[in-house]
Amino acid sequence: MRIGILGAGGMADALGTQWARAGHEVMISGRDASASAARAATMTAEAARTSAEMASVRTEAAGARAEAAGAAAVAGARGEVLGVRAGSWAEAAAFGEVVMVAVRQAGLAGVLESAGGALRGKPVIDVANAEGPYDPARPIAPLIRDLTGGHVVKAFNLCHVDVWRLTPPVFDGRPLAVPLCGDDPAALAAVRTLVADLGCTPVDGGGLDRAVLLEATAAFMIGLWFGGADAQAVLPPVAYSGV
Repeated sequence: MRIGILGAGGMADALGTQWARAGHEVMISGRDASASAARAATMTAEAARTSAEMASVRTEAAGARAEAAGAAAVAGARGEVLGVRAGSWAEAAAFGEVVMVAVRQAGLAGVLESAGGALRGKPVIDVANAEGPYDPARPIAPLIRDLTGGHVVKAFNLCHVDVWRLTPPVFDGRPLAVPLCGDDPAALAAVRTLVADLGCTPVDGGGLDRAVLLEATAAFMIGLWFGGADAQAVLPPVAYSGV
C-alpha cells in the first residue's frame, strides 16, 4: 500500500523504514525539503539492508529444513524494497492511501492545514503524545479528525522510537501488542495490516472516543519510565487479571 507520512523525524524514520522493508511505498515530508530527501535516501538504504539480512536468515533456515528432508535445492526470496521518497506536506497527504501524522504537537495544526483536503475520508494514523503535562480535555486524536475529516486511528504512541526500529519488536518471545483506537472499520483494518508487518500484534482498544485513555496511558507510563520504574511490571498476566 502507499503510505504518506507527515513528518521526517524519528517516528517517520523508524516506522517508515520498517514498512518500506515490508514492500510498501512510502513518502515522507518535512519542513526542510533537502533534509527530508536525505532522510528518505537513508531509509531506503536501511530498508534494503535489513530486508537482505532477513532474507538471508530465512534462506539459511529453509536450506537446513530442505537438507533434513532430502530436498535438492532451496531458493530464498524476499519482498522488493520499493524505496522511500520525499515530498511536501500536500504531496505526502495526496500520495498515501494511508497517512501517518508524525509531527510535534506545537506545529500540528499548521502542518494539517498545509496538507490541504487530501486527508478527508482517508485512514489517518495518529502517533502523537502531548508535549508537557497531558490535558485530557484537549485530546489529540479527535483534533486531528476534526481538522482533516480523515478516519483517525490512534496507535504506536506507547513506545519509544527505538522500539519501532527492532526487527521485530519481540520481548521474551512475546510480540509487542499495539492497541488501536478508531471508529472506521476499513481504517482499522489497514492499520492492523501495518502493525502485523512490524511483527507486532494489533489489539482492539475501542472507538476514537477512547483515544483519550490511550494518550493518558502514555503520559502516565512515560512518567514511570523516566522515574526508573519498569512500567511493564505494573500489570499482571491476563490469567491473573480477574477476567
